[in-house]
Amino acid sequence: MAKRLYIVSSGAGGTSYITPEAKKAIENSEVIVAYSKYARELKELIEGKEIFTSGMTHEIERCNQAIQYAKEGKTTSIISNGDTNVYGMATLIVEIMDEKNLWDEIELISLPGVTSFLAAASKVGAPVSQDFAIISLSDRLTDINLIDKRVKAALNCDFIMGIYNPKSKKRIKPYENFLKALENGYENRIAIIATHVGREEKEKITITTAQDLITQGIEHEAVCMSTLIIICNSNTKLTKNGLVLTPRGYLNKYDLQGEIKA
Repeated sequence: MAKRLYIVSSGAGGTSYITPEAKKAIENSEVIVAYSKYARELKELIEGKEIFTSGMTHEIERCNQAIQYAKEGKTTSIISNGDTNVYGMATLIVEIMDEKNLWDEIELISLPGVTSFLAAASKVGAPVSQDFAIISLSDRLTDINLIDKRVKAALNCDFIMGIYNPKSKKRIKPYENFLKALENGYENRIAIIATHVGREEKEKITITTAQDLITQGIEHEAVCMSTLIIICNSNTKLTKNGLVLTPRGYLNKYDLQGEIKA
């Protein structure tokens, strides 16, 4: 029997964005490994399975445990919120597998998911139709100077920018630097603040401006570790009914009937 390990993306919060492929992988698994919070959210899907959970900052422990279960011949799923390749578990699983040279021993299957960036964008109109950059402000594993450099470069290149992990109670310096970067001519950019995306009872999405973020500073009540911020580009505007639109450029070239403009 093949030793199989799934890296399952559960999508943005709760179970609203989990794919049929991911559900099937969970169904076919004997063991589920997950961050405790995600295991609670997926309770109905993982019921009856052998379950291993641990808290935040124990990612290496969870990955090693998932690999060990797979080595024992148990079909295993390790759960990653959002998409496993967007600040998820894929990188660590692949890194450990490579370090231990387990490629001939374990079949690894990584399944994609809907990120909070894409989920939030879908709920406010069409803000992400041009090039974009995704940046995490967590400096737990990334040097703060590199984070600052990436934020400034993305703004300078007029990317639509998704900001993950903006701040926590103790980690505020990267967010302060982000706000200072916005003060350099980007104050009027449309901003989307999306918290607890996909968790229906908690989800809150607000359309505002970068100036609002700057004005309220680190005390902004809508910004926490569970918040995604989208800073739109210079072309983004509000629709007549208050949604967000970043035009792709079709109507610059074509009229409303699809004919090329003279």
